[in-house]
Amino acid sequence: MSVTGEAARDTARSGADVVKAAELLAPEFAERAAEGERLGQLPADLFTKAQDAGLIDLMLPRALGGLELDPLTVVEVISTISAADGSAGFTILTLNATCYVAWLADDAARTVLAGEPRAVATVFTPRGSAIPQDDGSLLVTGRWPFNTGCRNASWFCNGVMVLDGDKPAVVPPGRPDWRLVFAPREQCGILDTWDVAGLKGTGSNDTVMERVRVTPEFTANPIFEPPRHDGPLYRWSFFALMGVQFAGFPLGIARRALDEFVALAPKKSRGSKPLAQEQSVQLAVARCEADLRSAKAFVTDVMGAAWERTLRGDEMSMDDRVAVRLATGRAIRAGVEVVDAVFRLAGGGALYGSSPLQRCWRDINAGSHHGYFSEYHETRVGRALLGVPVPDPWMM
Repeated sequence: MSVTGEAARDTARSGADVVKAAELLAPEFAERAAEGERLGQLPADLFTKAQDAGLIDLMLPRALGGLELDPLTVVEVISTISAADGSAGFTILTLNATCYVAWLADDAARTVLAGEPRAVATVFTPRGSAIPQDDGSLLVTGRWPFNTGCRNASWFCNGVMVLDGDKPAVVPPGRPDWRLVFAPREQCGILDTWDVAGLKGTGSNDTVMERVRVTPEFTANPIFEPPRHDGPLYRWSFFALMGVQFAGFPLGIARRALDEFVALAPKKSRGSKPLAQEQSVQLAVARCEADLRSAKAFVTDVMGAAWERTLRGDEMSMDDRVAVRLATGRAIRAGVEVVDAVFRLAGGGALYGSSPLQRCWRDINAGSHHGYFSEYHETRVGRALLGVPVPDPWMM
């Protein structure tokens, strides 16, 4: 099944049901998942349909032509796409970092958004160096791995450390000058490094910049500074916004895997009776369903409460930020556990390329290696819950 970008866009732009726009495209995402893996990126025409449907505008300010949706709707949209194809879901969630133009002045933001395809690929880790020039610009050199969606993007937004001589420059209140720099695709290079087992269709290649001059209006600091656009969504911290982007990915893939297994179990046997009639399988499916629903309910509860706070005009509390980290961490762990369980139960048939289960298994395990889900960050949550001082609390 294929749907035009026009039909999907009409649904999204009406503001009535953005999830429906994702649902309209989901069958094509699923049908073309293998094609995306062969290409090492989301097929260009399919990405255009997703862009036309507003699926990379989820967190972009309305003033800049975006949808500026509430967090739970974003989670549902990403979950819907990820259930169809994990690589597509991961690409779309990552390219929603286009919202970081909210930290630029309007003229610069509109210049970035005028690019085609209208998407910004982002690696916020400061893998690049930026040397200040007399005219206020920065001379940027660096290499950024895991630049998801880079072949579908027209601009890049990468993390740099501004240097003072051969050391990081220091800005008030005594932190390193860590910024994101925006540069058009033609000023950057893409290295074909994405030879991997899972999320093959994300094209998360290394990108490079070599002595690229970036003027001040194309630099931003969304981690430490407020955006230029107000609104409930932009009162969330940088890393809480990342949680909004990431939470739907494992929930969607795990739902797809569990549903696929439930459909398979009455037809497949490993002895005298179908899997669906084995008590051990019944117990495993019941527990998987409970774990997945619990993880989704936790995300809904936490993000709903934080959203209500910011709707009142408040900033997120540290308790909210800790809870978002905790809930998204639980979502990825539950997702991996569910997919691993049904993949094992499905037997050897799940290994074939024709089985959606093998792709679910590869993609969710690959996604679980993202730094956002790392134990390094999860220990920060434990420290906060134990009342132990959290180093660099801005990372919550």
